[in-house]
Amino acid sequence: MSLVSGLAVYFIIWWLSLFIVLPFGVRTQAEEQDQRLGTTASAPAKAMMIRKAVATTILASALFAVFYWAVVVKGYGFDLLSFLPMPDSLK
Repeated sequence: MSLVSGLAVYFIIWWLSLFIVLPFGVRTQAEEQDQRLGTTASAPAKAMMIRKAVATTILASALFAVFYWAVVVKGYGFDLLSFLPMPDSLK
């Protein structure tokens, strides 16, 4: 795997991990009873984006390490999926 490919895969894993981490620990303005003018009650009271970015980076690094181990060290890839039965329309 080249450096550019690795960075592209890591970026995709990081971005998907961000959407996994975003809802954790969210308290709405309604729950905090601190609704600000011009916002909805369901808006987060505190975004805590730095903490979520750090958590996302840790999760993405762990997932990328598993991906790297499977592809580079063990040699798994899409070519190993050829044993699966395919419909004639996809052949």
